[in-house]
Amino acid sequence: MEPRLGLHELLHIFSFLEARDLLCAAQVDKVWNEASRTKELWRQLCLRRWSSCKASQMTLGTQTWKQYYLRRSELEFRMASGRPEDFTCRALAGHKGEIDDLAYISTSEYRFDGQDKSVVCTVSSDGTVRAWDLHEGMELWSSPVQSAALVNLVTYPRLQLVVTVDERGLIKVWEAENGCEQAAFLLPMYSSTLEACDIPEGPLLLAACAEGALYTLTVPWLQLLSRVNVFPGNPTSLLCSPDRQWVLASTQNSDLSPEVFYTQSLLCRSEDETPASTTLPIWLTSRACWAPDKAARLMVMHRNDNGMQLVITTYELGTRKSRDRVEILVRQIASFLLPDTMMPPHLMKGHGSQVILLVSGSELVLFTIHGLQLVAFQDHQRPITSMWVDQTRVITSSFDLSLRVYMWNKENKFPVLKSCYHLLGGSHRWASGFTHVESDSMSIVGVEARNIGTSILRSYYFQVQCG
Repeated sequence: MEPRLGLHELLHIFSFLEARDLLCAAQVDKVWNEASRTKELWRQLCLRRWSSCKASQMTLGTQTWKQYYLRRSELEFRMASGRPEDFTCRALAGHKGEIDDLAYISTSEYRFDGQDKSVVCTVSSDGTVRAWDLHEGMELWSSPVQSAALVNLVTYPRLQLVVTVDERGLIKVWEAENGCEQAAFLLPMYSSTLEACDIPEGPLLLAACAEGALYTLTVPWLQLLSRVNVFPGNPTSLLCSPDRQWVLASTQNSDLSPEVFYTQSLLCRSEDETPASTTLPIWLTSRACWAPDKAARLMVMHRNDNGMQLVITTYELGTRKSRDRVEILVRQIASFLLPDTMMPPHLMKGHGSQVILLVSGSELVLFTIHGLQLVAFQDHQRPITSMWVDQTRVITSSFDLSLRVYMWNKENKFPVLKSCYHLLGGSHRWASGFTHVESDSMSIVGVEARNIGTSILRSYYFQVQCG
């Protein structure tokens, strides 16, 4: 058959094959081998398997698309299997107090050119912010001790900046490379939430003050762009949409309805100008999350009209622009009651466009936005403390001193989550459990609380050979 097929015809046929079939085709003869190595075939395989795999979001270096596909597949296999020989576990100590928050400052792209690095930043009650190299297992730098405990941080990987806030409301910007302080801004009261908002108009910091006001600041110089009274006298939570075009402001378990702001309307606002926002027709809000694969799909957990049952309602947001104003359009697309037998969830995350993950006590439960329960896991012996969700996996941390790793299978109509393995922390004699967990393309890191009032980082670093 081969003599009657030219290169163009071969490439057309090969475009329907999966990676395993392409590798088999390469064994036929020299012509098929050369055709099966074509850059575009492997680039399309990458895009089909990993929707976020855009050239602008990754660094190929000297490797080909075929090498990238095979190495990333190998890495995902190792992360799914959890074999001890596939990762390096390290305990990183340095803070003299409890670690209150952590975030990666390294980019989340997959790199297999020998330049991969996983770096996280942490803040602690000891008044310091620190950076850690998980690959090398070492502390990179520590800030001078601040006058108050640091309680929250956000990072800007593209700018290599870290922003922290202390318990009195003092916000500071730090250079991620060396820990040098760049700017500071003092809120009138302590901050209840920080949100990093890197939009085309420029990087912003959104800060909610305990007085119920929303501050919009420039990054890195922390110049005030606007201040909006959202819920006067009530601590406010903020949650940005995946594309950073929307901001949900809410106050927990209050009869005040949550409000959604159009981010662009928060820029350079004059005192007499009202930002574009809309109030959602619900109350007693407890949790919310955005659908990662939909720019403006919001899922909110709240009480029903009589306040007796928990409901999850899903909204789609949009805008209608006129010459002098922006009107926000809200459309409810789904709503369902949570089972009466389920304890009120304390963690909520979204996956794809249809799946909601809820944590209730030690149980992890998955629903569709229409209320179909997909699966429930009870792998932990004690309450789950945090949850990480991305395109390939879910990781939970618990007071039972373990991290549980789950992997997604997206071959069905709805993604299927499979429980794979657990990662153990240190000894129960010295530790009380994991309080936080984060992950990137190469590593998993948890905050392990010690019984003496301090915390350490425990990292699990996976690596694929570059050769």
